[in-house]
Formats: sequence, structure tokens, C-alpha cells
Amino acid sequence: MARLVETATGWVGLGIIFVYSFLIAFALPGVSEVVLAAPLDLGLSEPVKYAVIIVVSGLGKAAGSVLAFHIGQEAKESGPIIRWLRRSRFDVIEWSERKTVQVAQKWGYLGMALALSVPFFPDTISIYAFAILEEDYTKFALATFAGSVGRLLVTMGLVGGALLAF
Repeated sequence: MARLVETATGWVGLGIIFVYSFLIAFALPGVSEVVLAAPLDLGLSEPVKYAVIIVVSGLGKAAGSVLAFHIGQEAKESGPIIRWLRRSRFDVIEWSERKTVQVAQKWGYLGMALALSVPFFPDTISIYAFAILEEDYTKFALATFAGSVGRLLVTMGLVGGALLAF
């Protein structure tokens, strides 16, 4: 799917970016920064093109996070899912209890947005960890959108800063 994003062109490419971002939020492992590499030719200036990519990606991830949120809400009620997560190779519950839960309890939705702003870290885990803890769909989607936008802006700043250093 990441390869499809990297070769996405034109306005159809925005749909691919939306779907990819949607899937990254609840199902696909990987990072969302790949959307910045999409060679979209939209007939827009570079800054406007990147703004459109960032907004579309953020909306896709926010929509996907609502599905993840719903799954997380159901998981809270499901003992077998929690037991399965505890036995899995990567103990999502333990990890979330140690790190993400601390951030969520201290900072709430702002903490979620900040956690999702960290580039190059798969955010599916964070989204599910917060989904189990939080209860408001709208605030959850808005925090995911803000974190997604923040992450892409931080990535652009890091990449742009690295390019300027050479």
C-alpha cells in the first residue's frame, strides 16, 4: 500500500492518500509520513499541494481513528480481547499502561495529539491505546487529526532542515 502512495499521481492520488491514512489509523503497520512522497501533480504550487496532502491525510487518519475508537470501546467490554492482547508477542496493554496511559491521564486529548505528532513511529498502537481510555468520538477524531497534521509538519521540518544542512 505504501508503494501505491509513493506512485500516486493526480487528484486520484488524493483518494489513495485518504484510504492509506484511514488504514494506517486502525489496521496497517507502518508510518504515515510516506504520503509526503506522493508525486501528485495537481497544478498547485508546492506549498498548497503539501497543505492539501496534509489535510487529506489528516482527515483520512481521523476517520480511521473513529473506527479504531469504536473497536477500542468494544474491546473495553470484551475480556477475551484484553486477554489475547496481553498474551500477544508485543504486549499492547502493558505498553499502553506504562507510557500511553500516563500521557493520556496527564494530558488527555492534547497528549494524544502530541504523541501522534512524533514522526516515524507507528501510530496505530497509540490510537488503540487511547481508544481504550477515552470516551468522546469527536474529541478523539479531532486529536487524531491535529496529531496527524502535526506529525507531517514536524517531518517536513526535519527533512527540510536536514536538506538545508547539506
